[in-house]
Parts: sequence; structure tokens; C-alpha cells
Amino acid sequence: MTFDDRVALVTGAGSGIGRAMAVAFAKAGARVVACDIDPDSAASTAADVAGTAVAADIGDESSVAALVEAAISAYGRIDVLCNNAGIMDTMALPADIPLDQWERVLRINLTGTFLVTHAVLPHMLRQGGGAIVNTASEAGIRGGAAGAAYTASKHGVVGLTKSVAWAYAKDGIRCNAILPGPTMTNIANGTSFDATGAARLGPVLALGERLAQPEQMAEAALFLASDAASFVNGAIVPVDGGWSAA
Repeated sequence: MTFDDRVALVTGAGSGIGRAMAVAFAKAGARVVACDIDPDSAASTAADVAGTAVAADIGDESSVAALVEAAISAYGRIDVLCNNAGIMDTMALPADIPLDQWERVLRINLTGTFLVTHAVLPHMLRQGGGAIVNTASEAGIRGGAAGAAYTASKHGVVGLTKSVAWAYAKDGIRCNAILPGPTMTNIANGTSFDATGAARLGPVLALGERLAQPEQMAEAALFLASDAASFVNGAIVPVDGGWSAA
């Protein structure tokens, strides 16, 4: 799985799964654009992979436009897009989630994934192909693995993945998604969880008590973006140690 002379744009690349993706693609030969909302985190990852750092808010259309423009300006093309950036909710159940939390989680996790995809697709169409890998979640196929907002957002990412795969299959553009199970990242750092929701979801969450390393998610993304997966399109791939099989 080599990516020599290819360009990979990774969102949420400042830490966790996104950083592991940036490192994995760089090791495989890709030139990497490391995007994160935190400029220092983006710069740190970019320095480690000899890539380009771009600070951007994927939930903001003008910020996304600037991100893609910076990537094209730096390297002239985008061959791989890893839509990885996302935020957690507080595990609140539908009756308890505040509207502002719902809108923020949907804005980043789902609309943000759409906005970056929307901005990158014209470039992939012009160059005759590309690979998109979305980071969904176990919550994208379950009802009890997270709160209402996160669950809805990741179900939406699954649907968007399939729609893009179907729409552009004849254009040489593939779109797949990974569904991480519990992984050692900082996505929940500083989150104050809703006690009622956390207790209600506890039995389902306990099924996924094994923790993965970010690098295990990155390897799955690397495969889906590679030529080894050239006929894999629209796949929704659990990377969860068997949690979804329970």
C-alpha cells in the first residue's frame, strides 16, 4: 500500500486517530495536509510528517474553502481525503439534549464532513479520481453507543458515505467509512457526561470495553484509500474488535 506522489488531506489531524492517519499516510509515501481546528496541534503533526499544516473549522464553509485552497496551492491535487474531525456529545438521551448541543455536534460531525467532501470533489473529478475515507463510529450502526446527537450525526455520515460512493463510482472516486470502536483518543476529554444517558447506555458500552490504539484505525483507513481496495466502494467497515458482531 504505497502512496508515492499522492496527496492526503486529513482533518482532525492534531491528535488521536487523525494524527495516526497522517503519520501512516506519510510513512506510505504520501504528502500530507494536516488539518485541525487547533493551529498548534496541526503544526505539530505537520512537522512530524514533513507535511503542510492548515488550521480550519470544518463546520464553517469559508474556513473549509480556505483549507482546500491551501492544499491545492501546496501540492496541486488531493488524492485522498480522510474526513476524521469530530466531537463527542454528552451521552444525553433525546428528551434531555439541549438544542445548542444537538446543532453543534451535527454541524461538526455531519455537516463538516459534507462541507469538506463538497469542496474536494471538484478537484478529484478534474484529476480523474480519488479516495475518501470517513470516520463514522459504532454509533453509526447502533442506537445505544452514544447520545442522541452523536448517534444521529454518525448515522448521517454512514448515509453520506454511501451516497457519495454511488454518485461518483463511474468517475473513479471511491468513498468508504470506518466505524471505530472504543479507541484511545482525547475526543471525550473535558466532556461532562449526562448521568442518566451514561447509565442507560452503560450495558451497550460495556460490550466494547477493549480499547484500540489510534494506529489500528489508521491502518484500516490506509487500506481503504489504497489501490489494494480499488474495488471497495461504499463499504462501512467496523474496526471494533468484534463489538458489532455481538
